Formats: sequence, C-alpha cells, structure tokens
Amino acid sequence: MVGPRQESVIRIIGIDPGLRRTGWGVVETLGNSLRFVDSGTVTSDNRLDLASRLRQLHDGLAEVIHRFGPQEAAVEHTFVNKDATATLKLGQARGIAMLVPALAGLPVSEYAPNAVKKAVIGVGHGEKTQIHMMVKVLMPKAVFDTDDAADALAIAICHTHQRQSATARLAAMEAARDRGVPAGGRV
Repeated sequence: MVGPRQESVIRIIGIDPGLRRTGWGVVETLGNSLRFVDSGTVTSDNRLDLASRLRQLHDGLAEVIHRFGPQEAAVEHTFVNKDATATLKLGQARGIAMLVPALAGLPVSEYAPNAVKKAVIGVGHGEKTQIHMMVKVLMPKAVFDTDDAADALAIAICHTHQRQSATARLAAMEAARDRGVPAGGRV
C-alpha cells in the first residue's frame, strides 16, 4: 500500500483575455485553502497595429509568468458578439493568452464565463459587483484595480475548484484500488 499523498502548494495564474486589457490574477492553493498572490492588467496601445498590440500582450504576460512562476494556467473562453471584427480580435488576444503559458511549459485549462461565475458566486449568471464581492470573501487580502484583474482572479478560483474536484475523484479511485475494488466500482 502506498502512503498518504503529500500535498504541495500549487500556484495558478488566471487570465481574462482582451485586446485592450488582459487581466491576470495569481493565487496559491493547498488543499482547500486559497491565497491571493497578486493581480493586474496587461494593456496594449490601441494606436498601434494589431500585430504590435498582440506583441505587447505577449510580452506583458510572459513577464508576469516569469515573475510569479505559476505551475498552471486557466483562461476564460471568449464570447461571440455581433461584431465579427471585434470577435476575431478578441480571439487573437485569447490565442496569446493561451500561447504564453503553454510556451512556458504550463498546462492551460479553459473555462466558460458561466462556469467561472458558478464557481465563484454559486450561479452561472451574475454581475461584476457580485464577482468582486465573492473574490474578496474567498480571498480577503485580494487587491485588484480593474474588472479584468478581478475576473482573472475568479478564473483562477474556478480552476482551483476544478482541481479539487479532480483530486478528490483521483483519491477516491486510489482508495478503492487499494481496497481491491476495480476501476468500474464493482467487485
């Protein structure tokens, strides 16, 4: 029989992609505990061409990842709106938000906006003020200066909840295996 699994602190970066402003939030999780590390926003200059703006987002996120050394990343899915051009640009910013952590060797998870809201406020639809309030309830020391940074922290929180669920399922499967119960659960 294998001894109890040692848990270690996991540092996670949540990213809320946007071409004008990309929010980021770094948290640490150990078991059920959650700790705020830092948050902020990477911006691009809207007077520049698209390629230069994407480069600004890339470089800014790369610097944040280098500075804080997260082990995992979580990125919010983008929504499609009626303005096809804006949707395409947002998709390109999201590509940068996924590429930068992947280039740093981090696993990148994706979450729909309603899944993030459900994880943080308990329902899949809610206002920004509710997200801000619950981020502060879950991490009283959290500091964020923009909606984008608050959303990024919410994305990181959502990822910690998903990790905890997956870890619990894995622990249950390992415990069952140790008791001789096959993977399907039937003896």
